[in-house]
Amino acid sequence: MDLAGSRAVVTGATEGIGRATAFALGQAGAKVAVCARTEANVHATVRELKAAGIDAIGMPCDVSDPACVDAFAAFVISERGTPQVLVNNAGIGRFNPLVDLSLADWDDTMGVNVRSLYLVTRAFLKGMLDAGTGTIVNIASLAGKNGVEGGTAYCASKHAVLGFSKALMLEVRKRGVRVVAVCPGSVATPFAEKGARVRHNRDRVLMAEDVAHAVLATLTASDRAMISELDIRPTNP
Repeated sequence: MDLAGSRAVVTGATEGIGRATAFALGQAGAKVAVCARTEANVHATVRELKAAGIDAIGMPCDVSDPACVDAFAAFVISERGTPQVLVNNAGIGRFNPLVDLSLADWDDTMGVNVRSLYLVTRAFLKGMLDAGTGTIVNIASLAGKNGVEGGTAYCASKHAVLGFSKALMLEVRKRGVRVVAVCPGSVATPFAEKGARVRHNRDRVLMAEDVAHAVLATLTASDRAMISELDIRPTNP
């Protein structure tokens, strides 16, 4: 896929992997639409994208809220048309032993990490299918394949991301839409800090730009090829 002139959407795009991916897509020539929960952060990110010469728009959106997602999708489609690229990146982590994990933390994790996949993908998928082209990239995690101590909610949600991605890929691949799950290991982002998890060899973990590079690699493969799942790990953790 040639990203020059393409239309791309990135959720959770104001920090970490989402921000790095929005910049990488824009630098590759894509017109970028971004969202995140906090309005001030969205506006600041759009300004920074534009300052870098990137064609960018954005609006605040809680991706676990159907009305917010519908409003964001309507905004993107009215301003740009149906995107050819959708990066479902928005995610949160609540790390506690299960006996200390509140129902609110469980529900919040599932809402942002899993419910949003249904809402955001469904909002844009029909347009992609009608056009016969598009790529949906879901940011999963190696925690979607392995257990993490204190991560019952997070691991369950990321296992769900992989299951969703594999099933959707089988549904839409013959109609010209590719579905990719990208599974990073430990990444040095504000998300990791919020998780309050102790990390060793912090200078050796992945950077957000490494994951963004992996996303671009899946997108720029030949249209006849689909990288359906990609693991990215630190070289020497």
